[in-house]
Amino acid sequence: MARITRFEDLDCWKEARLLVKEIYEVAHREPLSKDYDLRSQLKRAALSIMNNIAEGFARRSDKEFIRFLDFSSASASEVKSMIYVLEDIEYLPAQQANVLHKKVDKVQNLTIGLLRYIKSKNTYSVKEVDSEYSINYFRSTN
Repeated sequence: MARITRFEDLDCWKEARLLVKEIYEVAHREPLSKDYDLRSQLKRAALSIMNNIAEGFARRSDKEFIRFLDFSSASASEVKSMIYVLEDIEYLPAQQANVLHKKVDKVQNLTIGLLRYIKSKNTYSVKEVDSEYSINYFRSTN
């Protein structure tokens, strides 16, 4: 049994955090730094990935957590699509765009993996422990 008591312990959130940092670094380089609308949308979509994981975790129900993980995955797709735009309008070289695509894919795969795991298990539970909430995952003995 792996016990996750904080969203900060989720691998998908950790990787999303690293992605956000990289997106912010890209957003502050020219020419993207001067394209305010595109820069803002890219940053908001990247933030949405990690924030939806955190918010879903805090909802304390599997149904809500699944819903917010789905939002997170959708935001990852939005970021990935926007990276294509950055490449197409020559704000990013192809090599850097490919690196970002792989990082988005990693975050999205981890998020979808957690989402599928929660959907497939009836053993997902949220319990109050010392005024904190924890998630218990149990492996099936089948």
